[in-house]
Amino acid sequence: KPSPASSPPPRSTAPSCHPPRRRRGTPAPIPPRLLPPARPRPRVRSIQPYTMNGAAAPEPTEAPAPSPQVPLDWRFSQVFGERGAGEDVQDVDIISAIEFNKSGHHLATGDRGGRVVLFERTDAKDHVSRKDAEKADYSISRHPEFRYKTEFQSHEPEFDYLKSLEIEEKINKIKWCQETNGASFLLSTNDKTIKFWKVQEKKVKKICEMNMNPSNAPANGSPAGSTMCGSSARTPNGGILKPGGLPLLRLPVVTSQETSLAANCRRVYAHAHDYHINSISNNSDGETFISADDLRINLWNLEISNQSFNIVDVKPTNMEDLTEVITSAEFHPSHCNTLAYSSSKGSIRLVDLRQSALCDTHSKL
Repeated sequence: KPSPASSPPPRSTAPSCHPPRRRRGTPAPIPPRLLPPARPRPRVRSIQPYTMNGAAAPEPTEAPAPSPQVPLDWRFSQVFGERGAGEDVQDVDIISAIEFNKSGHHLATGDRGGRVVLFERTDAKDHVSRKDAEKADYSISRHPEFRYKTEFQSHEPEFDYLKSLEIEEKINKIKWCQETNGASFLLSTNDKTIKFWKVQEKKVKKICEMNMNPSNAPANGSPAGSTMCGSSARTPNGGILKPGGLPLLRLPVVTSQETSLAANCRRVYAHAHDYHINSISNNSDGETFISADDLRINLWNLEISNQSFNIVDVKPTNMEDLTEVITSAEFHPSHCNTLAYSSSKGSIRLVDLRQSALCDTHSKL
């Protein structure tokens, strides 16, 4: 046997029960039993997009670089009432209210002179549905075109003798109502009075000639042979023809019909506001509307002009305690029980008519 001093002992190949020593600063290895089991790596497949009919869609290409934005060029598409150079504008011609109807085919304007001017759209077909309009392919340069339809005098200047106050004819607000049987309805108001108007086309028949020649008629206007004496004969239209005379019955012959627009005032809603009316709004039920002044909001029925219901009243007992006034009021476009009104303090109050008859408390502020 070799001596221990002459040669080193051989290194054992058997596994040792002690872990091997590691250098200072190196992380300790994790035992194999604590490592999670190795999962097989999933196979990556290419996903091919398909269209609705099952055919393979073309591979997407890279999006082009965004082009620089061109600034919008705003221009007038149509101008009404353009004055000439050096022409002064009269105060009664200044527009004070403007409103489109629900379909956008009609436009109403009101001025300080109490007149209401109506315009109608001419580039669109009559009553084109929205679905058909979306399918239509229009060029970019196409824009709505309106033409003058009619005008009427809505309000006249008045004088309140009890308060010694002049009431101007200026139109404050215009609201369109639901159309019925081809007729248009609208509400217009000045500071004190609201009017309900109906605008419709009427066919006027023109009588161009009679069934007899007027040159052969007697001077006194009665046809010759008007006496009943002697033998007589009947004409096909029922007239009596005397021998050598003309028929006693004169029938008009209608040869032409003209269409004209007529505006009729159906209702007048007055004497319900002590202060200036600043807004009106019709309800979605088609039967009621509201009118608001500085301190009160009244509810009206379109068919009843001599009675209204006060639903909002912000007038204090002592006017010195007044801190805010109503500036505008509007019904909800689809919910007939909801309305909102704003105040001079910059707040908007939402009101639900189902809570109480007098809306002295708001639903949301």
